[in-house]
Amino acid sequence: MALIDNAIYVDGRRAATPASLDETYEVLKANAGFAWIGMYRPTEQEVRSVAEEFNLHHLPVEDALKGHQRSKLERFDDIAFLVLRPARYIDAEERVEFGEVHLFVGPDFVLTIRHAEAPNLATVRRRMEENPALLALGPEAVLYAILDQIVDEYGPVVAGLENDIDEIEDQLFTGDPEVSRRIYALSREVIEFQRATQPLVGMMESLQRGFETRNVDVEIRHHLRDVLDHTIRVVERGDSFRELLSNALTVHSTLVNQRQNDETRSLSETSLAQSEEVKKISGWAAILFAPTLIGTIYGMNFRHMPELLWEWGYPFAVTLMVGMGVGLYVIFKKRNWL
Repeated sequence: MALIDNAIYVDGRRAATPASLDETYEVLKANAGFAWIGMYRPTEQEVRSVAEEFNLHHLPVEDALKGHQRSKLERFDDIAFLVLRPARYIDAEERVEFGEVHLFVGPDFVLTIRHAEAPNLATVRRRMEENPALLALGPEAVLYAILDQIVDEYGPVVAGLENDIDEIEDQLFTGDPEVSRRIYALSREVIEFQRATQPLVGMMESLQRGFETRNVDVEIRHHLRDVLDHTIRVVERGDSFRELLSNALTVHSTLVNQRQNDETRSLSETSLAQSEEVKKISGWAAILFAPTLIGTIYGMNFRHMPELLWEWGYPFAVTLMVGMGVGLYVIFKKRNWL
């Protein structure tokens, strides 16, 4: 059933629990209290029934039917329409799951439409029913209680994100190749968290001004101001998380570049050392090649070689081989090949 809970409250106490929307309308007309209708993924017919009964503007009704809205506050005469994005941290999967709640708040009714499991508004209803004095202050008191519950549920999300960021900071210097992917994924979650929370500050400030204009009970204004303070702290933490992740990505990039430079330097040093060895081998090969060439020429058994009959031929050949070897050695030594 889309109708999760449905009650009429008079002087802060549940006066009736109608079984259907039609009965709710009839009981509300016969009493001076207000209706609190809680719906979960209602059908279009159910939403339009409530819209017709309470004279809701067609634009927020269309938003409530479509879902996937950003956090916002809109006013249509004496009816306020709010879209809230609750969140919860799923520790097993290390991710943040976002929900969506639409609220219509009028002079004599509160309509809540949930499009996700969170938050558990039954907890809010029980807490308010245990405090009749606060509930007797009307629909604005219910609005405050829902805002307070959603902002309180941001606390575990902030703690979970902070723990993930701490783990990323530890991973940065381990050389884990998966850390960049994790930083990017967590950055997307933080951005989504900011989209859910940042508009709340302006929304609550607007509500405060509206409460003062309509002379809403000062107790509710005090409570709402306290929720606003908590919201500002949550938003500031979200901003700091985004900055930390940006810095972590920069540090990771720097470390990757440094490791690549170290590897390149190591390869260059290895290549340089190999080059030095090649030069030495080439130098000695050239030194040995000269006498080998001369010896090879004179080792040929040709009959007509002038030097074979020359008295100084042998000493000349030996001197030439030694001289060329020494000459090449001196040249290569000066060029640091040897």
